[in-house]
Amino acid sequence: MTMHNMKLKLTKVVAIVLLIVSHSVTANTGQPNILWLVIEDMSPLLPMYGDSTISTPNISQLANEGVVYNNAFSTSGVCAPSRAALATGLYPNSFGANNMRTSSNTAETGLPKYEAVPPVNTKMLSQLMREAGYYTTNNYKTDYQFKAPKTAWDENGIFAHWRNKPSNKPFFSIFNFTTTHESGLFEPYGIRKLEQRHYFSSDEKKIALLPNDHRIKTNEETTPVHIDKATRFPVPPYLPDTPTVQNDLWKVYNNLAETDKQIGAIVSALKNDGLLENTIIVFYSDHGGPMPRQKRLIYDSGLKVPLIIRFPKGYKAGTIDERLVSFVDFAPTTLAMAGISIPEYMHGHSFLDTSNERQYIYAAADRFDGFTDTIRAIRDNCYKYIRNYRPNEPYYLPVAYREKIPSMRELLRLQKDDALNKAQGQWFRKEKDDHELFNVCNDPHELSNLAYIENYKTKREEMGDALELWLADIKDDPLMKERQLIDKLWNGKTSQPTTEAPKIAVQNGKVTITSETKGAFISYRMKNDETSPHWQIYQKELPIKQGILEAIAHRPGYIESAPISLAIDAD
Repeated sequence: MTMHNMKLKLTKVVAIVLLIVSHSVTANTGQPNILWLVIEDMSPLLPMYGDSTISTPNISQLANEGVVYNNAFSTSGVCAPSRAALATGLYPNSFGANNMRTSSNTAETGLPKYEAVPPVNTKMLSQLMREAGYYTTNNYKTDYQFKAPKTAWDENGIFAHWRNKPSNKPFFSIFNFTTTHESGLFEPYGIRKLEQRHYFSSDEKKIALLPNDHRIKTNEETTPVHIDKATRFPVPPYLPDTPTVQNDLWKVYNNLAETDKQIGAIVSALKNDGLLENTIIVFYSDHGGPMPRQKRLIYDSGLKVPLIIRFPKGYKAGTIDERLVSFVDFAPTTLAMAGISIPEYMHGHSFLDTSNERQYIYAAADRFDGFTDTIRAIRDNCYKYIRNYRPNEPYYLPVAYREKIPSMRELLRLQKDDALNKAQGQWFRKEKDDHELFNVCNDPHELSNLAYIENYKTKREEMGDALELWLADIKDDPLMKERQLIDKLWNGKTSQPTTEAPKIAVQNGKVTITSETKGAFISYRMKNDETSPHWQIYQKELPIKQGILEAIAHRPGYIESAPISLAIDAD
Protein backbone atom coordinates (compact mmCIF):
# COMPACT_ATOMS: atom_id res chain seq x y z
CA MET A 1 0.00 0.00 0.00
CA THR A 2 1.37 3.40 -0.94
CA MET A 3 1.82 6.16 1.66
CA HIS A 4 -0.87 8.19 -0.14
CA ASN A 5 -3.35 5.31 0.08
CA MET A 6 -2.43 4.71 3.72
CA LYS A 7 -3.19 8.36 4.52
CA LEU A 8 -6.51 8.20 2.67
CA LYS A 9 -7.42 5.03 4.57
CA LEU A 10 -6.45 6.59 7.89
CA THR A 11 -8.51 9.70 7.10
CA LYS A 12 -11.51 7.54 6.28
CA VAL A 13 -11.22 5.55 9.53
CA VAL A 14 -10.79 8.72 11.59
CA ALA A 15 -13.90 10.21 9.96
CA ILE A 16 -15.91 7.11 10.86
CA VAL A 17 -14.63 7.21 14.43
CA LEU A 18 -15.54 10.88 14.80
CA LEU A 19 -19.03 10.13 13.52
CA ILE A 20 -19.53 7.44 16.15
CA VAL A 21 -17.91 9.44 18.92
CA SER A 22 -20.19 12.37 18.11
CA HIS A 23 -23.08 10.08 19.06
CA SER A 24 -21.57 8.84 22.32
CA VAL A 25 -19.04 10.73 24.38
CA THR A 26 -17.92 10.69 27.97
CA ALA A 27 -17.78 14.05 29.70
CA ASN A 28 -14.33 15.66 29.67
CA THR A 29 -12.80 13.10 27.30
CA GLY A 30 -14.72 13.03 24.02
CA GLN A 31 -14.37 9.20 24.01
CA PRO A 32 -17.20 6.67 24.33
CA ASN A 33 -17.35 4.06 27.06
CA ILE A 34 -17.02 0.55 25.64
CA LEU A 35 -18.57 -2.53 27.26
CA TRP A 36 -17.98 -6.13 26.14
CA LEU A 37 -20.58 -8.73 27.18
CA VAL A 38 -19.07 -12.15 26.51
CA ILE A 39 -20.92 -15.45 26.75
CA GLU A 40 -19.25 -18.83 26.39
CA ASP A 41 -19.69 -21.81 24.07
CA MET A 42 -22.63 -20.49 22.09
CA SER A 43 -23.46 -20.64 18.41
CA PRO A 44 -25.96 -18.08 17.03
CA LEU A 45 -28.99 -19.85 18.60
CA LEU A 46 -30.88 -16.59 18.88
CA PRO A 47 -34.04 -15.10 17.36
CA MET A 48 -32.16 -12.44 15.40
CA TYR A 49 -30.23 -15.28 13.70
CA GLY A 50 -33.38 -17.18 12.77
CA ASP A 51 -33.63 -19.53 15.77
CA SER A 52 -36.90 -18.76 17.51
CA THR A 53 -36.82 -21.78 19.84
CA ILE A 54 -36.74 -19.47 22.86
CA SER A 55 -37.08 -15.75 23.46
CA THR A 56 -34.10 -13.76 24.68
CA PRO A 57 -35.62 -10.36 25.44
CA ASN A 58 -32.46 -8.63 26.61
CA ILE A 59 -30.20 -9.83 23.81
CA SER A 60 -33.00 -9.20 21.33
CA GLN A 61 -33.31 -5.63 22.56
CA LEU A 62 -29.59 -5.11 21.93
CA ALA A 63 -30.15 -6.44 18.41
CA ASN A 64 -33.15 -4.19 17.80
CA GLU A 65 -31.14 -1.18 18.94
CA GLY A 66 -27.86 -2.19 17.31
CA VAL A 67 -26.09 -3.91 14.43
CA VAL A 68 -26.34 -7.69 13.99
CA TYR A 69 -23.26 -9.21 12.36
CA ASN A 70 -24.24 -12.38 10.53
CA ASN A 71 -20.76 -13.66 9.73
CA ALA A 72 -18.54 -13.33 12.79
CA PHE A 73 -15.99 -16.07 13.48
CA SER A 74 -13.59 -17.09 16.18
CA THR A 75 -10.05 -18.05 15.17
CA SER A 76 -10.41 -21.33 17.07
CA GLY A 77 -13.20 -23.58 18.32
CA VAL A 78 -12.06 -23.29 21.93
CA CYS A 79 -11.68 -20.49 24.46
CA ALA A 80 -8.02 -19.84 25.38
CA PRO A 81 -6.68 -19.48 21.81
CA SER A 82 -9.73 -17.38 20.92
CA ARG A 83 -9.14 -15.11 23.89
CA ALA A 84 -5.50 -14.71 22.83
CA ALA A 85 -6.69 -13.37 19.47
CA LEU A 86 -9.17 -11.01 21.10
CA ALA A 87 -6.56 -9.65 23.51
CA THR A 88 -3.82 -9.02 20.95
CA GLY A 89 -5.34 -8.65 17.48
CA LEU A 90 -3.00 -11.49 16.41
CA TYR A 91 -3.74 -14.98 15.16
CA PRO A 92 -2.94 -17.31 18.08
CA ASN A 93 -1.10 -19.77 15.83
CA SER A 94 1.35 -16.99 14.97
CA PHE A 95 2.86 -16.78 18.48
CA GLY A 96 2.40 -20.18 20.12
CA ALA A 97 -1.06 -19.63 21.60
CA ASN A 98 -3.09 -22.22 19.72
CA ASN A 99 -2.62 -25.37 21.82
CA MET A 100 -5.36 -25.77 24.42
CA ARG A 101 -3.85 -25.19 26.98
CA THR A 102 -0.17 -24.35 27.12
CA SER A 103 -0.01 -24.99 30.86
CA SER A 104 -1.99 -28.22 31.18
CA ASN A 105 -1.92 -31.96 30.40
CA THR A 106 1.83 -32.19 30.84
CA ALA A 107 1.56 -35.81 32.00
CA GLU A 108 -0.01 -36.86 28.69
CA THR A 109 2.19 -34.72 26.44
CA GLY A 110 5.49 -35.03 28.30
CA LEU A 111 5.97 -31.31 27.70
CA PRO A 112 6.69 -28.61 30.25
CA LYS A 113 4.24 -25.87 31.08
CA TYR A 114 4.84 -22.81 28.96
CA GLU A 115 3.23 -19.58 27.85
CA ALA A 116 2.67 -18.17 24.40
CA VAL A 117 5.09 -15.33 23.66
CA PRO A 118 3.63 -12.45 21.65
CA PRO A 119 6.10 -10.53 19.45
CA VAL A 120 8.24 -7.91 21.17
CA ASN A 121 6.28 -4.81 22.21
CA THR A 122 2.89 -6.42 21.57
CA LYS A 123 0.43 -4.82 23.96
CA MET A 124 -2.87 -6.22 25.08
CA LEU A 125 -5.87 -4.25 23.87
CA SER A 126 -6.71 -3.28 27.45
CA GLN A 127 -3.24 -1.80 27.95
CA LEU A 128 -3.54 0.25 24.77
CA MET A 129 -6.90 1.51 25.99
CA ARG A 130 -5.48 2.25 29.42
CA GLU A 131 -2.54 4.17 27.99
CA ALA A 132 -5.03 6.28 26.04
CA GLY A 133 -6.86 7.32 29.20
CA TYR A 134 -9.46 4.57 29.63
CA TYR A 135 -10.25 2.93 32.96
CA THR A 136 -10.06 -0.77 32.12
CA THR A 137 -11.79 -3.57 34.03
CA ASN A 138 -12.12 -7.31 33.47
CA ASN A 139 -14.63 -9.47 35.29
CA TYR A 140 -13.03 -11.94 35.37
CA LYS A 141 -11.50 -14.37 32.78
CA THR A 142 -7.78 -14.04 32.01
CA ASP A 143 -7.11 -17.22 30.05
CA TYR A 144 -5.00 -15.74 27.25
CA GLN A 145 -2.36 -18.52 27.06
CA PHE A 146 0.03 -16.06 28.71
CA LYS A 147 -0.15 -14.23 32.03
CA ALA A 148 -1.44 -10.72 31.61
CA PRO A 149 1.07 -8.12 32.79
CA LYS A 150 0.01 -5.78 35.57
CA THR A 151 -0.10 -3.05 32.93
CA ALA A 152 -3.13 -4.71 31.32
CA TRP A 153 -5.94 -3.72 33.67
CA ASP A 154 -6.84 -1.11 36.25
CA GLU A 155 -8.99 -3.82 37.83
CA ASN A 156 -9.26 -7.53 37.22
CA GLY A 157 -11.35 -9.90 39.32
CA ILE A 158 -14.84 -10.57 40.63
CA PHE A 159 -15.30 -7.00 41.88
CA ALA A 160 -13.90 -5.24 38.82
CA HIS A 161 -16.42 -2.67 37.66
CA TRP A 162 -16.81 0.59 35.77
CA ARG A 163 -18.35 2.04 38.94
CA ASN A 164 -14.89 2.25 40.51
CA LYS A 165 -13.48 4.54 37.83
CA PRO A 166 -12.51 8.19 38.32
CA SER A 167 -15.29 10.49 37.16
CA ASN A 168 -13.17 12.06 34.41
CA LYS A 169 -12.30 8.81 32.60
CA PRO A 170 -14.16 6.70 30.05
CA PHE A 171 -14.19 2.96 30.71
CA PHE A 172 -13.46 -0.21 28.78
CA SER A 173 -15.06 -3.07 30.71
CA ILE A 174 -15.44 -6.77 30.00
CA PHE A 175 -17.98 -9.01 31.70
CA ASN A 176 -17.75 -12.77 31.07
CA PHE A 177 -20.81 -14.99 31.54
CA THR A 178 -20.07 -18.66 32.19
CA THR A 179 -23.59 -20.13 32.47
CA THR A 180 -23.63 -21.36 28.85
CA HIS A 181 -20.24 -23.07 29.19
CA GLU A 182 -19.88 -26.71 28.09
CA SER A 183 -19.70 -27.80 31.73
CA GLY A 184 -23.27 -26.54 32.13
CA LEU A 185 -24.36 -29.73 30.33
CA PHE A 186 -22.76 -32.08 32.83
CA GLU A 187 -24.87 -34.16 35.19
CA PRO A 188 -26.25 -33.58 37.71
CA TYR A 189 -27.44 -30.51 35.90
CA GLY A 190 -26.92 -27.35 37.90
CA ILE A 191 -23.70 -28.24 39.73
CA ARG A 192 -20.64 -26.61 38.20
CA LYS A 193 -17.35 -25.73 39.86
CA LEU A 194 -16.90 -22.73 37.60
CA GLU A 195 -20.50 -21.59 37.46
CA GLN A 196 -20.96 -17.96 38.39
CA ARG A 197 -23.86 -15.60 38.52
CA HIS A 198 -24.06 -11.81 38.45
CA TYR A 199 -25.67 -10.21 41.48
CA PHE A 200 -26.95 -6.65 41.31
CA SER A 201 -28.97 -4.25 43.34
CA SER A 202 -29.65 -0.69 42.29
CA ASP A 203 -27.84 0.80 45.27
CA GLU A 204 -24.73 -1.38 45.04
CA LYS A 205 -21.49 0.24 43.98
CA LYS A 206 -19.99 -3.05 42.94
CA ILE A 207 -21.10 -6.15 41.14
CA ALA A 208 -19.73 -9.47 42.27
CA LEU A 209 -19.43 -12.71 40.39
CA LEU A 210 -20.03 -15.15 43.20
CA PRO A 211 -20.29 -18.94 43.30
CA ASN A 212 -23.77 -19.84 42.18
CA ASP A 213 -25.56 -21.56 45.05
CA HIS A 214 -29.08 -21.52 43.62
CA ARG A 215 -28.76 -24.65 41.47
CA ILE A 216 -27.38 -27.20 43.89
CA LYS A 217 -30.22 -29.69 43.47
CA THR A 218 -31.82 -30.89 40.29
CA ASN A 219 -35.48 -30.57 41.27
CA GLU A 220 -37.52 -27.76 39.75
CA GLU A 221 -37.91 -25.92 43.03
CA THR A 222 -34.21 -25.04 43.21
CA THR A 223 -33.29 -25.11 39.53
CA PRO A 224 -34.43 -22.03 37.59
CA VAL A 225 -36.34 -23.52 34.67
CA HIS A 226 -37.09 -21.05 31.90
CA ILE A 227 -37.77 -23.50 29.08
CA ASP A 228 -40.47 -26.16 29.04
CA LYS A 229 -38.86 -29.59 28.84
CA ALA A 230 -41.65 -30.66 26.48
CA THR A 231 -40.23 -28.33 23.82
CA ARG A 232 -38.84 -30.11 20.77
CA PHE A 233 -35.41 -28.65 20.14
CA PRO A 234 -33.84 -28.48 16.67
CA VAL A 235 -31.19 -31.18 16.27
CA PRO A 236 -28.38 -30.70 13.75
CA PRO A 237 -28.01 -33.64 11.33
CA TYR A 238 -24.68 -34.73 12.82
CA LEU A 239 -26.39 -35.55 16.14
CA PRO A 240 -29.06 -38.23 16.74
CA ASP A 241 -32.48 -37.03 17.84
CA THR A 242 -32.70 -39.04 21.06
CA PRO A 243 -34.13 -38.20 24.50
CA THR A 244 -30.58 -37.72 25.79
CA VAL A 245 -29.70 -35.23 23.07
CA GLN A 246 -33.03 -33.45 23.53
CA ASN A 247 -32.35 -33.13 27.25
CA ASP A 248 -28.90 -31.68 26.64
CA LEU A 249 -30.35 -29.20 24.14
CA TRP A 250 -32.88 -28.21 26.81
CA LYS A 251 -29.89 -27.40 29.01
CA VAL A 252 -28.28 -25.39 26.20
CA TYR A 253 -31.35 -23.20 25.71
CA ASN A 254 -32.12 -23.04 29.41
CA ASN A 255 -28.60 -21.81 30.15
CA LEU A 256 -28.96 -19.27 27.37
CA ALA A 257 -32.22 -17.99 28.89
CA GLU A 258 -30.49 -17.66 32.27
CA THR A 259 -27.61 -15.75 30.68
CA ASP A 260 -30.04 -13.42 28.95
CA LYS A 261 -31.33 -12.41 32.39
CA GLN A 262 -27.78 -11.76 33.59
CA ILE A 263 -27.10 -9.59 30.56
CA GLY A 264 -30.27 -7.67 31.30
CA ALA A 265 -28.96 -6.97 34.81
CA ILE A 266 -25.74 -5.50 33.43
CA VAL A 267 -27.54 -3.30 30.91
CA SER A 268 -29.98 -2.15 33.60
CA ALA A 269 -27.07 -1.17 35.84
CA LEU A 270 -25.55 0.79 32.97
CA LYS A 271 -28.87 2.54 32.43
CA ASN A 272 -29.34 3.24 36.15
CA ASP A 273 -25.89 4.83 36.21
CA GLY A 274 -26.92 7.18 33.41
CA LEU A 275 -24.29 5.72 31.07
CA LEU A 276 -26.30 3.77 28.50
CA GLU A 277 -26.23 6.53 25.90
CA ASN A 278 -22.52 7.14 26.40
CA THR A 279 -21.56 3.48 25.94
CA ILE A 280 -20.95 1.20 22.96
CA ILE A 281 -22.07 -2.34 23.91
CA VAL A 282 -20.46 -5.33 22.18
CA PHE A 283 -22.13 -8.72 22.72
CA TYR A 284 -20.57 -11.94 21.42
CA SER A 285 -19.65 -15.54 22.25
CA ASP A 286 -16.07 -16.78 22.64
CA HIS A 287 -16.62 -19.55 20.03
CA GLY A 288 -19.29 -21.93 18.79
CA GLY A 289 -21.61 -24.25 20.69
CA PRO A 290 -20.97 -26.72 23.53
CA MET A 291 -22.47 -29.83 21.98
CA PRO A 292 -20.49 -32.68 20.36
CA ARG A 293 -19.02 -31.80 16.94
CA GLN A 294 -19.24 -28.13 17.84
CA LYS A 295 -16.73 -26.94 20.42
CA ARG A 296 -13.06 -27.55 19.50
CA LEU A 297 -13.79 -28.12 15.81
CA ILE A 298 -13.23 -25.64 13.02
CA TYR A 299 -16.44 -26.33 11.23
CA ASP A 300 -18.78 -23.34 11.44
CA SER A 301 -20.48 -25.07 14.40
CA GLY A 302 -17.29 -24.42 16.38
CA LEU A 303 -16.31 -21.04 14.90
CA LYS A 304 -19.40 -19.04 14.03
CA VAL A 305 -20.61 -16.77 16.82
CA PRO A 306 -23.30 -14.17 17.45
CA LEU A 307 -22.04 -10.59 17.39
CA ILE A 308 -24.20 -7.57 18.17
CA ILE A 309 -22.96 -4.01 18.63
CA ARG A 310 -25.29 -1.42 20.11
CA PHE A 311 -24.17 2.12 19.44
CA PRO A 312 -25.76 4.90 21.50
CA LYS A 313 -28.63 7.13 20.39
CA GLY A 314 -29.95 4.72 17.78
CA TYR A 315 -26.91 4.84 15.50
CA LYS A 316 -27.37 2.09 12.86
CA ALA A 317 -30.16 0.59 14.97
CA GLY A 318 -31.79 -2.53 13.54
CA THR A 319 -29.29 -3.06 10.74
CA ILE A 320 -27.67 -6.29 9.59
CA ASP A 321 -24.05 -6.56 8.44
CA GLU A 322 -23.16 -9.55 6.25
CA ARG A 323 -19.41 -8.93 6.05
CA LEU A 324 -16.92 -11.48 7.32
CA VAL A 325 -15.56 -10.56 10.75
CA SER A 326 -12.71 -12.34 12.55
CA PHE A 327 -11.77 -12.22 16.21
CA VAL A 328 -8.47 -10.58 15.22
CA ASP A 329 -10.59 -7.61 14.08
CA PHE A 330 -12.04 -6.95 17.53
CA ALA A 331 -8.97 -5.21 18.98
CA PRO A 332 -8.40 -2.79 16.08
CA THR A 333 -12.14 -2.07 15.87
CA THR A 334 -12.30 -1.26 19.59
CA LEU A 335 -9.32 1.06 19.23
CA ALA A 336 -11.03 2.77 16.30
CA MET A 337 -14.19 3.21 18.40
CA ALA A 338 -12.06 5.07 20.94
CA GLY A 339 -10.19 7.11 18.32
CA ILE A 340 -6.90 5.39 19.19
CA SER A 341 -4.23 4.59 16.60
CA ILE A 342 -4.14 0.94 15.53
CA PRO A 343 -0.68 -0.68 15.85
CA GLU A 344 0.74 -1.89 12.55
CA TYR A 345 1.61 -5.31 13.99
CA MET A 346 -2.05 -6.33 14.42
CA HIS A 347 -3.28 -8.92 11.94
CA GLY A 348 -6.87 -7.66 12.04
CA HIS A 349 -8.44 -4.46 10.82
CA SER A 350 -11.30 -2.25 11.98
CA PHE A 351 -14.65 -3.25 10.57
CA LEU A 352 -16.09 0.18 11.37
CA ASP A 353 -14.86 1.02 7.89
CA THR A 354 -17.66 -0.53 5.85
CA SER A 355 -15.57 -0.31 2.68
CA ASN A 356 -12.90 -2.54 4.23
CA GLU A 357 -14.35 -5.95 3.45
CA ARG A 358 -12.59 -9.20 4.23
CA GLN A 359 -12.22 -11.81 1.51
CA TYR A 360 -11.45 -14.61 3.98
CA ILE A 361 -11.48 -15.56 7.64
CA TYR A 362 -8.92 -18.08 8.93
CA ALA A 363 -8.89 -20.63 11.74
CA ALA A 364 -6.58 -23.23 13.26
CA ALA A 365 -6.84 -26.27 15.53
CA ASP A 366 -3.93 -27.96 17.30
CA ARG A 367 -3.71 -29.77 20.65
CA PHE A 368 -6.82 -30.08 22.80
CA ASP A 369 -5.93 -31.13 26.32
CA GLY A 370 -3.94 -34.36 25.90
CA PHE A 371 -4.66 -34.95 22.20
CA THR A 372 -2.87 -33.30 19.31
CA ASP A 373 -4.20 -32.58 15.85
CA THR A 374 -3.14 -30.05 13.23
CA ILE A 375 -5.81 -28.42 11.07
CA ARG A 376 -5.95 -25.10 9.25
CA ALA A 377 -9.00 -23.55 7.60
CA ILE A 378 -9.98 -20.65 5.38
CA ARG A 379 -13.51 -19.47 4.62
CA ASP A 380 -15.02 -16.93 2.26
CA ASN A 381 -18.69 -16.01 2.00
CA CYS A 382 -19.78 -19.39 0.67
CA TYR A 383 -16.86 -21.83 0.80
CA LYS A 384 -14.74 -23.36 3.55
CA TYR A 385 -11.44 -25.09 2.75
CA ILE A 386 -9.81 -27.26 5.42
CA ARG A 387 -6.29 -28.69 5.31
CA ASN A 388 -5.68 -31.70 7.54
CA TYR A 389 -1.99 -32.15 8.35
CA ARG A 390 -2.57 -35.42 10.22
CA PRO A 391 -4.88 -37.28 7.82
CA ASN A 392 -3.97 -40.71 9.15
CA GLU A 393 -5.48 -39.89 12.52
CA PRO A 394 -9.22 -39.81 13.31
CA TYR A 395 -11.21 -36.60 13.53
CA TYR A 396 -12.74 -37.50 16.88
CA LEU A 397 -10.43 -36.98 19.85
CA PRO A 398 -11.41 -38.70 23.12
CA VAL A 399 -11.20 -35.56 25.27
CA ALA A 400 -12.26 -36.66 28.76
CA TYR A 401 -13.82 -33.29 29.61
CA ARG A 402 -16.13 -33.48 26.60
CA GLU A 403 -17.14 -37.04 27.47
CA LYS A 404 -18.82 -35.77 30.63
CA ILE A 405 -21.62 -34.54 28.36
CA PRO A 406 -24.43 -37.15 28.22
CA SER A 407 -24.89 -36.57 24.47
CA MET A 408 -21.24 -37.37 23.86
CA ARG A 409 -21.55 -40.64 25.75
CA GLU A 410 -24.73 -41.34 23.79
CA LEU A 411 -22.89 -40.79 20.51
CA LEU A 412 -20.09 -43.13 21.55
CA ARG A 413 -22.59 -45.81 22.56
CA LEU A 414 -24.45 -45.56 19.25
CA GLN A 415 -21.19 -45.52 17.32
CA LYS A 416 -20.06 -48.69 19.07
CA ASP A 417 -23.40 -50.31 18.18
CA ASP A 418 -23.08 -49.17 14.55
CA ALA A 419 -26.33 -47.28 14.99
CA LEU A 420 -25.34 -43.88 13.59
CA ASN A 421 -26.37 -42.74 10.13
CA LYS A 422 -23.86 -41.40 7.60
CA ALA A 423 -24.00 -37.78 8.77
CA GLN A 424 -23.74 -38.73 12.44
CA GLY A 425 -20.90 -41.18 11.83
CA GLN A 426 -18.61 -38.89 9.82
CA TRP A 427 -16.90 -37.54 12.92
CA PHE A 428 -15.78 -41.06 13.86
CA ARG A 429 -13.94 -41.87 10.65
CA LYS A 430 -10.62 -43.58 11.30
CA GLU A 431 -8.86 -41.27 8.84
CA LYS A 432 -9.43 -37.77 7.53
CA ASP A 433 -9.27 -36.44 4.01
CA ASP A 434 -6.16 -34.36 3.35
CA HIS A 435 -8.39 -31.68 1.87
CA GLU A 436 -11.95 -30.69 2.63
CA LEU A 437 -14.05 -28.17 0.74
CA PHE A 438 -17.61 -27.25 1.64
CA ASN A 439 -20.20 -24.96 0.14
CA VAL A 440 -21.40 -23.57 3.45
CA CYS A 441 -24.23 -21.66 1.80
CA ASN A 442 -25.80 -24.92 0.59
CA ASP A 443 -24.26 -27.24 3.19
CA PRO A 444 -24.10 -25.24 6.45
CA HIS A 445 -23.25 -28.30 8.56
CA GLU A 446 -20.27 -29.15 6.31
CA LEU A 447 -21.14 -32.76 5.58
CA SER A 448 -20.48 -33.01 1.81
CA ASN A 449 -16.80 -32.76 0.92
CA LEU A 450 -16.34 -31.24 -2.55
CA ALA A 451 -12.55 -31.20 -2.51
CA TYR A 452 -12.12 -34.20 -4.81
CA ILE A 453 -14.83 -33.31 -7.33
CA GLU A 454 -13.35 -32.10 -10.62
CA ASN A 455 -15.77 -29.18 -10.96
CA TYR A 456 -14.42 -27.73 -7.69
CA LYS A 457 -10.74 -28.20 -8.42
CA THR A 458 -10.18 -24.51 -9.25
CA LYS A 459 -11.94 -23.35 -6.09
CA ARG A 460 -9.96 -25.76 -3.94
CA GLU A 461 -6.67 -24.59 -5.46
CA GLU A 462 -7.63 -20.93 -5.08
CA MET A 463 -8.43 -21.33 -1.38
CA GLY A 464 -5.49 -23.66 -0.77
CA ASP A 465 -3.11 -21.08 -2.23
CA ALA A 466 -4.69 -18.33 -0.12
CA LEU A 467 -4.29 -20.49 2.98
CA GLU A 468 -0.60 -21.01 2.26
CA LEU A 469 -0.10 -17.27 1.80
CA TRP A 470 -1.73 -16.66 5.17
CA LEU A 471 0.46 -19.24 6.91
CA ALA A 472 3.57 -17.68 5.39
CA ASP A 473 2.43 -14.17 6.31
CA ILE A 474 1.90 -14.98 10.00
CA LYS A 475 4.90 -17.36 10.11
CA ASP A 476 2.89 -20.41 11.13
CA ASP A 477 4.51 -23.77 10.37
CA PRO A 478 1.80 -26.42 10.92
CA LEU A 479 4.41 -29.21 10.73
CA MET A 480 6.37 -27.86 13.70
CA LYS A 481 6.12 -30.12 16.74
CA GLU A 482 5.01 -28.57 20.00
CA ARG A 483 8.39 -29.34 21.55
CA GLN A 484 10.05 -27.39 18.75
CA LEU A 485 7.58 -24.58 19.29
CA ILE A 486 8.54 -24.35 22.96
CA ASP A 487 12.23 -24.26 22.07
CA LYS A 488 11.51 -21.40 19.68
CA LEU A 489 9.47 -19.47 22.25
CA TRP A 490 12.20 -19.96 24.86
CA ASN A 491 14.99 -19.04 22.45
CA GLY A 492 16.58 -22.46 22.89
CA LYS A 493 16.68 -22.24 26.68
CA THR A 494 15.69 -25.21 28.84
CA SER A 495 13.20 -23.26 30.92
CA GLN A 496 10.82 -20.36 30.56
CA PRO A 497 12.70 -17.05 30.36
CA THR A 498 12.37 -14.63 33.24
CA THR A 499 11.94 -10.90 32.81
CA GLU A 500 14.88 -8.93 34.17
CA ALA A 501 14.01 -7.05 37.34
CA PRO A 502 13.56 -3.31 36.85
CA LYS A 503 16.13 -0.75 37.93
CA ILE A 504 15.03 2.47 39.61
CA ALA A 505 17.14 5.59 39.29
CA VAL A 506 16.56 9.01 40.85
CA GLN A 507 18.29 11.83 39.03
CA ASN A 508 17.67 15.51 38.29
CA GLY A 509 14.41 15.53 40.19
CA LYS A 510 12.95 12.61 38.21
CA VAL A 511 12.50 8.87 38.72
CA THR A 512 13.45 6.56 35.86
CA ILE A 513 12.58 2.83 35.74
CA THR A 514 14.14 0.46 33.20
CA SER A 515 14.37 -3.27 32.45
CA GLU A 516 17.01 -4.93 30.33
CA THR A 517 14.48 -7.39 28.89
CA LYS A 518 13.46 -6.24 25.44
CA GLY A 519 9.71 -5.84 25.19
CA ALA A 520 9.12 -5.77 28.96
CA PHE A 521 6.38 -3.57 30.35
CA ILE A 522 6.94 -1.88 33.69
CA SER A 523 4.26 -1.27 36.28
CA TYR A 524 4.70 0.68 39.49
CA ARG A 525 2.90 1.90 42.58
CA MET A 526 3.57 3.87 45.74
CA LYS A 527 3.12 1.27 48.47
CA ASN A 528 2.09 3.87 51.05
CA ASP A 529 -0.38 5.73 48.78
CA GLU A 530 -3.89 4.47 49.55
CA THR A 531 -5.40 6.88 47.03
CA SER A 532 -3.81 4.94 44.15
CA PRO A 533 -4.22 1.22 44.92
CA HIS A 534 -3.75 -0.04 41.35
CA TRP A 535 -0.54 -0.73 39.52
CA GLN A 536 0.22 2.11 37.13
CA ILE A 537 1.83 1.87 33.69
CA TYR A 538 5.30 3.32 33.54
CA GLN A 539 5.55 5.31 30.30
CA LYS A 540 7.89 8.18 31.09
CA GLU A 541 9.97 9.71 33.87
CA LEU A 542 8.08 10.23 37.12
CA PRO A 543 8.19 13.25 39.38
CA ILE A 544 9.74 12.56 42.77
CA LYS A 545 7.16 11.67 45.40
CA GLN A 546 8.11 10.74 48.91
CA GLY A 547 7.39 7.16 49.87
CA ILE A 548 8.23 3.61 48.89
CA LEU A 549 8.15 3.06 45.12
CA GLU A 550 7.58 -0.54 44.00
CA ALA A 551 8.10 -1.68 40.40
CA ILE A 552 7.71 -4.92 38.43
CA ALA A 553 8.78 -5.71 34.86
CA HIS A 554 7.02 -8.27 32.70
CA ARG A 555 7.36 -9.30 29.11
CA PRO A 556 4.24 -11.31 28.21
CA GLY A 557 5.15 -14.98 27.85
CA TYR A 558 8.10 -14.62 30.21
CA ILE A 559 8.03 -15.06 33.98
CA GLU A 560 7.25 -11.82 35.73
CA SER A 561 10.27 -10.21 37.41
CA ALA A 562 10.70 -10.01 41.13
CA PRO A 563 9.38 -6.72 42.54
CA ILE A 564 11.89 -3.99 43.34
CA SER A 565 11.29 -1.33 45.99
CA LEU A 566 13.05 1.94 46.72
CA ALA A 567 12.41 4.42 49.49
CA ILE A 568 12.34 7.90 47.98
CA ASP A 569 12.91 11.09 49.93
CA ALA A 570 11.23 14.11 48.38
CA ASP A 571 14.02 16.32 49.71
